[in-house]
Amino acid sequence: MESFQGEHLHTAETCSGRLAPETCSVTRTLAFVGSKWTPLVIFRLRSGAKRYSELLQLLPGISPKTLADRLQTLEGEGLLTRTVHPDKPPRVEYALTERGRGLSDILDTIAEWAVT
Repeated sequence: MESFQGEHLHTAETCSGRLAPETCSVTRTLAFVGSKWTPLVIFRLRSGAKRYSELLQLLPGISPKTLADRLQTLEGEGLLTRTVHPDKPPRVEYALTERGRGLSDILDTIAEWAVT
């Protein structure tokens, strides 16, 4: 999926005009966030940094490849950081960035809306 960072902001008003879905930042962002597993990975990282193996346990049903892909994509979008600690063996932790925490808050609002 193409990155949605750095796009021009489109409000509901501008997206309702002659804008195509692939150029509307709201539509593209919702498609990204709505992809399978993305919200759940973000929710699991809200409580703090997690190792890959912890995330696998916290997300029953996700395949190792899918988790690795989601983490890489979220890192590329600036939503999480990947920190390698120089232990033996190396320890890698994933944590939400400020941008990721902001998206987590938005996902909370969507979740509240979904159940009303």
